[in-house]
Amino acid sequence: MGKKRSGGGLSPAQQAAKFLGVSVLAGAVMAGIALPAAGALGLAAKGSVEGFDEIPANLKQPPLSQRTTILDSEGGQIATVYSRDRTVVPLKDISPFMQKAIVAIEDARFYQHGAVDMKGILRAVNQNAQSGGVSQGASTLTQQYVKNVFVEEAGDDPVKVAEATQQTIGRKVKELKYAIQVEKELGKKRILENYLNITFFGEQAYGIEAASQRYFSKRAKDLTLDEAALLAGIVQSPSRYDPVNDEEEATKRRNTVLQRMADKGDVSRDEAEKAKQRPITLKVRTPRHGCISATQNAGFFCDYVERVLLSDPAFGKTKKERGKRWNRGGLTVRTTLSPRAQTAASQAATSKVYKTDKIAASVVQVEPGTGRILSMAQSRPYGLNQKNNETTLNLAVDNAMGGTYAGFQVGSTFKPITAAAALEKGIKPDQVYKTPRKITFPPGSFSTCGGKSTPGSPWSVQNELASEKGAFDMTSALGKSINTYFGKLEQQAGLCDTIRMAQKMGYIRGNNKPLSEEASTTLGSQESTPLAMASVYATFANRGNYCTPVAIDAVTSADGTKYQAPKAKCGAAMSQNTADTVNQMLKGVVEDGTGTKAGLSDRDNAGKTGTTDERKDAWFVGYTPNLSTAVWVGSDSTKIPMSNITIGGQFYDKVCGGCLPGPIWRTAMVGALGTEKPAFVPIDVPRGDTGEKDKGKGKGGDKDKGDDGGHHGRPTPRISIPPDLIGGNANGGNGHGGGRGRNHH
Repeated sequence: MGKKRSGGGLSPAQQAAKFLGVSVLAGAVMAGIALPAAGALGLAAKGSVEGFDEIPANLKQPPLSQRTTILDSEGGQIATVYSRDRTVVPLKDISPFMQKAIVAIEDARFYQHGAVDMKGILRAVNQNAQSGGVSQGASTLTQQYVKNVFVEEAGDDPVKVAEATQQTIGRKVKELKYAIQVEKELGKKRILENYLNITFFGEQAYGIEAASQRYFSKRAKDLTLDEAALLAGIVQSPSRYDPVNDEEEATKRRNTVLQRMADKGDVSRDEAEKAKQRPITLKVRTPRHGCISATQNAGFFCDYVERVLLSDPAFGKTKKERGKRWNRGGLTVRTTLSPRAQTAASQAATSKVYKTDKIAASVVQVEPGTGRILSMAQSRPYGLNQKNNETTLNLAVDNAMGGTYAGFQVGSTFKPITAAAALEKGIKPDQVYKTPRKITFPPGSFSTCGGKSTPGSPWSVQNELASEKGAFDMTSALGKSINTYFGKLEQQAGLCDTIRMAQKMGYIRGNNKPLSEEASTTLGSQESTPLAMASVYATFANRGNYCTPVAIDAVTSADGTKYQAPKAKCGAAMSQNTADTVNQMLKGVVEDGTGTKAGLSDRDNAGKTGTTDERKDAWFVGYTPNLSTAVWVGSDSTKIPMSNITIGGQFYDKVCGGCLPGPIWRTAMVGALGTEKPAFVPIDVPRGDTGEKDKGKGKGGDKDKGDDGGHHGRPTPRISIPPDLIGGNANGGNGHGGGRGRNHH
């Protein structure tokens, strides 16, 4: 067009001849003449046309890549994600000034010629011969559109992009034939509409709507004469005529467009002159794209949603098909994220753990009975700037969905699963085991689901304090996290039954491997994730019915096609009686046990604290009948013991499940819950004879709970416990499921 282009070393006569050769081909195509494959015109076999009959007759017009919008459950925008920032609009929603401007500068005879402008070709040949180079092209707007379709179809594949833009006569002829087909099938108005929607306008903006928003922060239908001329001028060379970086060059180009419009009679010369005098006034909208720009601190949830769309067969049978659909974009994804819950979770995650700490926190909330993920937050912001303590590692989920390699040991938060397995086996809550502080299970004490003895050496289990020995029933053992009790309970209930109960409740390993049949599982040795734990405890809240977690409610494409979003799969993991019993036993943890700092005084709630060896992980997982929340605190890379450590500006001699994750849990729950206060189904929980005088009747759980991780003392009712004693430590050992050692509360 107006920019002089190099002839690649050819003489002026050779360049003119080459251009004329294309012109002759164009005339032949227009006339419908079948040319020889290669010979009469001297075309090389490569980079040319092997035979006109081999060129497809139908234009392949792929759906244009557009932005995908991710919404929360109330319709609020979380983020826009795209490979190309584009919003397709109909011609009626594009300013008439814009329509006239692009035609005036790119193809003034657009409405007079067909797919190929022979008059324009002859004019260009003459001009190029006179200038001694190729200073003027002759591609019609239709031909440009066809070329853009090829480039769009190539996507980000460098090989295909090179093929779509290679400077060969073969490609040019292919474009010509497609252009003829397009003119026949689409007509001028549809071609103009498609062209304006596919063309690149610089500054990452594809299509006129995105360009209008990028440069002027307005809709394309509202563009004024001078604004439309500016955008039309950019198309030929987006970098050269970029008004953001070179206002002077952009102004000259805009005025050239205005002059062309006046010469064509699209506007009066007076209107054009007035528009030329106006200074360029931009209102640039900085592109916010991807999960990094997510609102509501929901970057990790946004990332999870993207991974669901790329992995779930509901959105394509193959990985390639799902990837192509995602890159094409144009989707509106309505998610399960609750703005209220997300705000609460985000505030909670950062309330006691700073982003600059070596320790991190993760908070996840799930709705019992539906599996809907209501929030997902952590103490470090989502992003790529490590200097700002940002990360894209999602601490809430498993490795396959963007989480850590293995997940985190869950400590004593696993014990309620063992309790549920025992209750289902017919073992009563009043089951009493009398044990010393430390016991050893000899080889052969546990059997796999195949009936074989678990391999390995004897398994020694030890409680934290020397005072933690004697008789315990299920309620008191849960409240005080007695490791020896749960070793014996797992032995009686059966290792296989315990593993199967965990599986039915949605307990998964963070590394996506199957659960191992290891005796130390009852002490939480097999790593899992906050999302999995929130879903496990939601099973108790839902009276024994487990639902798979889901993040997406609905997906709609740009053309209105609705995709069937994956639904939660729900099923009974245990009887309602078993779940009701566990609920009552765990109520005591938040009422007067290890989780008192987490407890909600205005409604029924239950939960369990957990810490692991050397306090490298600390948990609180709890719930009401209508909300389940898991909180994990620890280090996401090299495991750091949380003793004599400052976190969130506060010094801890020993971090425990009740003293750090517990208060975070409480903040998240208080902020997320509404005024509705459903209650647990009341049930009498029989108590065993442990020799203690005040055991309570079992309603609401044990009234004599010790702390989760350290068991520093065994308080009687109405006796206060020093804050530094609540939440203690782990129950020793390596806790890695190899049949050796202890795990924590």
